[in-house]
Amino acid sequence: QVQLVESGGGSVQAGGSLGLTCAASALTYSQYSLGWFRQAPGKEREGVACIDVDGLTTYSDSAKGRFTIFRDNAKQTLALQMNSLKVADTAMYYCAATALRRCETLRGGQGPNSGAFAFWGQGTQVTVSS
Repeated sequence: QVQLVESGGGSVQAGGSLGLTCAASALTYSQYSLGWFRQAPGKEREGVACIDVDGLTTYSDSAKGRFTIFRDNAKQTLALQMNSLKVADTAMYYCAATALRRCETLRGGQGPNSGAFAFWGQGTQVTVSS
């Protein structure tokens, strides 16, 4: 059974940084594209970043320039480094995996398409205070 487990969430002041990690098991990790998504209370889930099997990355407009997604196939981990955090970044963050080799993205700078991802973690909370 595929498992994705996020860690690294927490509370930080605006302007600060946090790093999230996602550990994967029971999948041929290197053959999956991986993504980070988030959902704030009362809002729809939105894509943040995606990295494909070749390491090519895509970001939502809100994440571009501040967040960095990277993967370590040997350790089967995915990470998201978040800098210059804003109060608007407060959300539950989820990692996800898809058997697609390339990241599908939504138009208008919305980041990866959540509908393309079959496997999801339980999420980790990120809270940014002013």
